[in-house]
Amino acid sequence: MQSEKEGPRIRREQMTVALMISLYCRQRHGKRERTSRDEIAAESVPGLCPECAELLRYARERLARCRFGEDKTTCRACAVHCYAPKQRDTIRKIMAYAGPKMLLRHPILTVRHLFDDRK
Repeated sequence: MQSEKEGPRIRREQMTVALMISLYCRQRHGKRERTSRDEIAAESVPGLCPECAELLRYARERLARCRFGEDKTTCRACAVHCYAPKQRDTIRKIMAYAGPKMLLRHPILTVRHLFDDRK
């Protein structure tokens, strides 16, 4: 369900995190059992292992509930850390791994995210 806070910026961040998790999962979790699109949600990324699918659900929920809405900074620059410590540690590892690879695979999305980080 889309809330009034979920404008283009939040949706773009949700897409960015989904692509990063997908890239990480495919390359680091290799042959693990995969979820299907129906098991996660209609708008999700199919083919994630259960752990990554759950992290994606969690990240999307956090972005959808962000108190700053469309005026938010990137999560890294935010004064309010809404992720639980375990999920925060996991997403940091994923972003450190997938971030540099995103520039080659999704350059426009990556550059927009880098500009958002400068706000």
